[in-house]
Amino acid sequence: MEGKEFALNDIVEMKKQHPCGTNRWKIIRMGMDIRIKCEGCGHSVLIPRREFARKMKRVLVKHEG
Repeated sequence: MEGKEFALNDIVEMKKQHPCGTNRWKIIRMGMDIRIKCEGCGHSVLIPRREFARKMKRVLVKHEG
C-alpha cells in the first residue's frame, strides 16, 4: 500500500463520484473505520480504513490545527 497521508477534518477526493454530483468529502471520524461526509448533500458513510485508503484519490484541503 502507498501509505497516503490524511487526517481528521481534511477534505479528500474519492475515485468515484457521489450520486449527488460532487466528489469532495470531509473526514469526520477516524479509527479502525473512517466516517466521511459528502460536501454536496451532507450524506455520511462509514468505511474500513484499508478500503478508504484504496478508494481515496488525493487530499484537496489539509486541515490546519
